[in-house]
Amino acid sequence: MPFKLLGVTTDHTVEVPDGKTVLVGRAVTSDLAVYDPTVSRKHAELSSTPGGLFVKDLGSSNGTFVNGNRIAEATVSPGDSITFGKIEFSLKDLTPQPAPSPPDAFPGRPPEPAATIVRKIEIPNSGELAAVNNFQPGTSGTSMLRLDAQTDEERREKKLHLLLDISKELARMQEVDNLLDKIADITFQVMAVDRVSIQMVDGEELVPRISKNKLGGAGGKGNVPRSIANRAVQEQLAILTDNAAADDRFQGKSIMMQSVRSAMCTPLMGSTGTVLGIIYVDNLTATNSFGDEDLEFLIAFSGIAAVAIENSQLTETVRKEAIIRSNFQRYFAPDLADEIAGKEEAVGLGGDKRPVVVFFTDIRGFTAMSETMNPDEIANLLTEYFTEMVAIVFKHGGTLDKFMGDAIMALWGAPLSKEDDLDRSMAAAIEMLDVLEDLNKVWAEQNRPTLHIGIGINYGEVFAGNIGSEQRMEYTVIGDSVNVASRLCSKADGGEIIVSHPFYEALKNPPEMEALEPLTLKGKSDVVPVYRVKR
Repeated sequence: MPFKLLGVTTDHTVEVPDGKTVLVGRAVTSDLAVYDPTVSRKHAELSSTPGGLFVKDLGSSNGTFVNGNRIAEATVSPGDSITFGKIEFSLKDLTPQPAPSPPDAFPGRPPEPAATIVRKIEIPNSGELAAVNNFQPGTSGTSMLRLDAQTDEERREKKLHLLLDISKELARMQEVDNLLDKIADITFQVMAVDRVSIQMVDGEELVPRISKNKLGGAGGKGNVPRSIANRAVQEQLAILTDNAAADDRFQGKSIMMQSVRSAMCTPLMGSTGTVLGIIYVDNLTATNSFGDEDLEFLIAFSGIAAVAIENSQLTETVRKEAIIRSNFQRYFAPDLADEIAGKEEAVGLGGDKRPVVVFFTDIRGFTAMSETMNPDEIANLLTEYFTEMVAIVFKHGGTLDKFMGDAIMALWGAPLSKEDDLDRSMAAAIEMLDVLEDLNKVWAEQNRPTLHIGIGINYGEVFAGNIGSEQRMEYTVIGDSVNVASRLCSKADGGEIIVSHPFYEALKNPPEMEALEPLTLKGKSDVVPVYRVKR
C-alpha cells in the first residue's frame, strides 16, 4: 500500500511506495532529508505494509512520535500524525479511490477527484459561486456556528435572524476601515474560529486590511495562505479545506509554516460580479473543524459584507467629492471643478512642485478712491468688477487662487495643466483690460468711479497643493515665483501687462511685446528682465 508523508511544520514531502524502505534523517544521503537540529542524522525508517505504514525509530536523540506519543516502532494509519524531533508530518494513503457520487450531483458533470465535492451556490446579484469542500470520504466537519437550537427548523430560523441582524449592524457603518473591523468582530461573535483576515483587491493585488485572532490581538497580516487566497479571487470560489496541510490543491509554504489545519475563504463579490476582496477564517488546532453549514453561512455573510463595503466606498467617494466641491467650486470653472472631483488625489492635504503661471491683477489708486465712497458703493463696484474678472479667468481655464483686498491672484497649470496654459493666461489678461474699458464706459454714464488695473504674470516652479485641514482646505501655490509675479504687478501702471522673461520665452503665440529696463525687485540680488504687452 503506497503512502505519502506531508509536512505540517515544513514543506517536505516524501512518498513511500510498496516494497521500499525510506530513511528519515538530517544527513544529505537520507531519502527524506530534514535539516533541523531536533532530527538525528539517521532518525527513523519507514516501510509500507498491507496494514499501514511501519515506522521504526533508529535510536534518535529527540524521539519519534505518533499522534503525540513517543514510539520505538509502530504501524501508522492514514490521517495519523508522525513527528520526528519537532518536525511534524501527516500520513496520506495513495491508493486510488473511486470518486464518490453526491446525492445532488449535477447531471452530466464529470466525476470529481476523490475526497472533493463541488456544487453551485447562488449569490444574489453576483452570478454563481462554486463552493469547493475537501472532505475525506465519510467525514463531515462539525459546525462552528454559535447557535443554540434544538431542531433543524429552529436552527435555520436563527441563522436567518442572525444574518438580518448582521445586515442592519453593517448598514450603520460608513467608513470603510471601521466597517472592515466590524466585519472581523462579528465573524468571531458568530463562529468559533482562531483567526479572521480580510484582504481587499487593489489593482491586481490582494492587500491585507484586517487580521485578528480570537484573543483580540493581531493575527499577522501575512497569515492568509496565498495559494488559497489567489484561487478564491481568480476562480471566484468559496473554499473549505478540512486539512489544508494534506490538501494537494494548496501546497504553499505558508500553510506549512503557519500550521493551518482547517480553513475557509470566500470572495467578497461586488454587484457587478467583480471581486472586492476576501474573508478568510481558519483553525490552527484541529482538522475537520468546518462543515457545509459553516461554508454556506460564510458565503451569505460575505454577500452582506460585500454590499456594505460597496455602499461604504460609495459614501466615502461622495464625501470626498463633496469636500472638493465645497472647498474648490468657488475657485475653479464648473467644468474644471467636475474634472477635479473625479480625481481622488485632489482630496488630500499636501501637494507637489510643478511649473505654474502665477497671475496678479490690482486696481490702481483704489485706497484713495474708496475714501470718497460709502461702504455700499465700494461693495457694489467691487462685486461687479470681480464678477467680470473671475468669469474671464474661468473662461480661459484658470484657477482663482484668492482675493486680496482689491487684488486677484489666479493660476494656470494647477491643479490641472494644459499645453497652452501660458497662452490662455495671456488671453485672459488682454480680455480683462478690454472688458474693463467697457465697464468704465458704463460706470462713467452712471456717474460712478472708473477703475484702472495693472497686471503682472510670471512662470516658474512653485509648491502647489491643498493647505489647511480636512474640514477646511484651500488650494494655493507657494514659492519665489509667486513673489515675483506679485512684484511685477506692483510695477505695472494702469492698463499695463508686465511679464517675466521665463513667461515670455515659454509663450507659443505671444502678442506684440516690448522689452523694458530690467527691474530690481525686492528679495532679488540680480535685475530681472521684463516685457510689456503693446496695446
